[in-house]
Amino acid sequence: MGDQKNLLLAILASLVVLLGFQLLFPTEEIPNNNITQEKDESFAPEPEAIAEMPKARNEIISESERIKINNKYIEGSITLTGARIDDIILKNYLTDLSSNSDKVKYLSPKGSSDSYFAEYGWVSTNNNIKLPDANSIWTSNKNTISTNSPVVLSWDNGNGLIFKRTINIDEQYMFSIEQTIINNTSEEISLYPYGLLNRSGFPKLSGLFILHEGPIGVLNDRVKELDYDDLEEEKKISEKSNTGWLGITDKYWLAALIPDQNFQFEGFFQSFNQSENIKFQTSYLGPKISVTPNSERNYSSRFYTGAKELPILDKHEKNGIPMFDKAIDFGWFYVITKPLAYLLNFFSSYLGNVGLAIIALTICIRIILFPLANKSFKSMSKMKVLQPKMMEIRERYGNDKVQMQKEVMALYKKEKANPLAGCLPILLQIPVFFALYKVLTVTLEMRQAPFYGWIKDLSVPDPYSIFNLFGLIPIDLPSFLIIGIWPLLMGGTMFLQQKLNPAPPDPVQAKVMAMLPLIFIFLFAQFAAGLVLYWTCNNVLSIAQQWIIMRKLDNEKQEK
Repeated sequence: MGDQKNLLLAILASLVVLLGFQLLFPTEEIPNNNITQEKDESFAPEPEAIAEMPKARNEIISESERIKINNKYIEGSITLTGARIDDIILKNYLTDLSSNSDKVKYLSPKGSSDSYFAEYGWVSTNNNIKLPDANSIWTSNKNTISTNSPVVLSWDNGNGLIFKRTINIDEQYMFSIEQTIINNTSEEISLYPYGLLNRSGFPKLSGLFILHEGPIGVLNDRVKELDYDDLEEEKKISEKSNTGWLGITDKYWLAALIPDQNFQFEGFFQSFNQSENIKFQTSYLGPKISVTPNSERNYSSRFYTGAKELPILDKHEKNGIPMFDKAIDFGWFYVITKPLAYLLNFFSSYLGNVGLAIIALTICIRIILFPLANKSFKSMSKMKVLQPKMMEIRERYGNDKVQMQKEVMALYKKEKANPLAGCLPILLQIPVFFALYKVLTVTLEMRQAPFYGWIKDLSVPDPYSIFNLFGLIPIDLPSFLIIGIWPLLMGGTMFLQQKLNPAPPDPVQAKVMAMLPLIFIFLFAQFAAGLVLYWTCNNVLSIAQQWIIMRKLDNEKQEK
C-alpha cells in the first residue's frame, strides 16, 4: 500500500469523522435552565439606540473630549462621554504590507459605522436612583493613561451618590477597572455592576471552517463559542458562573471582559437589530452590592483588548483568568497544538524568520515521528521488492481469484511482509498533521510573516502563478488558476515520493494515484504558503528517509 494512498485515505477518513461529528454534535449552547436568579434580578444591560447616521471614526474622536491611552503595545483614547473604552489602535500590527499601511484600528467609537467598544456601569431595580448612562459626562484627574499611571473618573448624580472609576493599563493589552460607589445619602442602596462589549454589524471573517470567530467565553470551566449567524437567530443566551470571562474573538485579535473572579456573575450573549443595523454584544452582570449611608463599596474587573499572543494569554491565565489561552482556537488536538505553537514561536525568535522556523519544526516532527515513519517505510519498501513476485502470481492465477489470494498470502508469510503495516503508523501521524495545520492557520506568528524571495506573507497563498509566467504577464487570473511556485514544488516532491512506493496493482487505481500530485497542486495552491512550505519540506525528508531505507534493504538482499 503506497504512502501517498495511505496518507490520503487517512486524511479523508479523519476529515469525514471531524466534519460528521461537528454536524451531529455542534458547538454546545448551554441552556438557560440553570439560571436561578429572581425574575427582577435577571436582566442584561442593553445598548442605547443611535438615531443619527453613522459618522467617520476620526470625526467622532475629534469632536469628543478624551483621555489618551499610550503604552508600548496600544494607543488610542477613552471618551469622557459614557467613559467608554472605544478607541484602540494596535501599535505593533499593520493592516496590510503596503508602504503606507495604517496600524490596526481595533476598537471604534459608538456612532461610527464599525463601532466596537467596551462600557462599564451600574444598574438597579430601583428606577428612582439616578445612575450614569451612555450620555453622562465624566471628569478626570488627568489627560493621559499609561502603564502604572491610572486615571480616576468621577460622576456625581446630584442626589448624594458619587461614582468613581479607576482605570489602569499594564505594559501590554490588559486594563484593570475599579468601580466605586460613595453613598452620601441617608439610605442604603443596592446596585449591580456590569460590563459590556458591543460590536456593530457582521465583521469580515477569514472563511476557514476550522477556526472560530465571534462571541466566545469560558463559563463554569467550559469554552462556549457562538457563531454570529446563530446568535442573530437566538437573540439572547445567558448563564451564571462563579469564574470565567467572555468576549468576542477575531482570527488574531481578542476583546474580553473579565469580571471579578471572587463573585458570581451572569454572562450574556446577545444580538440587537437597531435601525436596520445588527449589533452583537457580550456582557456580564455582577452581584448585588449594597452600600450603607456614608460609606463606599467597589467592584474590580479587567478588560483585555489586543493581539492573541500566546505567552501573554498564558501569563494572564496564571494570574487567575481560567482557560484564557483557549481564546486561540487550538482545536481538538490541544495537547499537541499548543506545544507546537510554542515550538514555532521559539524557532521563529531564534532564527529570525518564520519560514525557517517552519522548516526547523518540520525536522523536529520528523525526528519525533521517525520510529513510526521508519516502520511504515520499511513495510512499503519490502512490498515494492515483492511486487515482481506478486505480479507473477497474478498472471499465473488471474482466473482463479481464490488460489491467487492464497498464493499472495503465502508469499507475505514467507517474506514476513504485512501490507497493512504501513497504514497504522500513518494513521497515528494524522493528529500531528491536523495539529500543525491548526498552528499554521491560527497563530499570530504567521500573520504578515515573510519568507524569502516573492513570499511576503506566509499566512496567505503563494501570490504568483504559472499561468501568468509568475507575474511577468500583467493579467488577473481567477483564484483557482493562481498556481504558485511552492505548490508546484510540493506537487513535484509528491510525484517523486510516489515513484518510491509500490504501484497499485489495479490499473484504474494506479491512474487515480498518478493524478494525485496534480490534484494536490490545485488544492494546496489555495492554502497558506506556510502550510505548503511545511508539506514540501516534509515530502523531501520523507523521500530521503525512504530512499535510505530502500537502499539498505537492497544491500541486505544482495548480501544474501
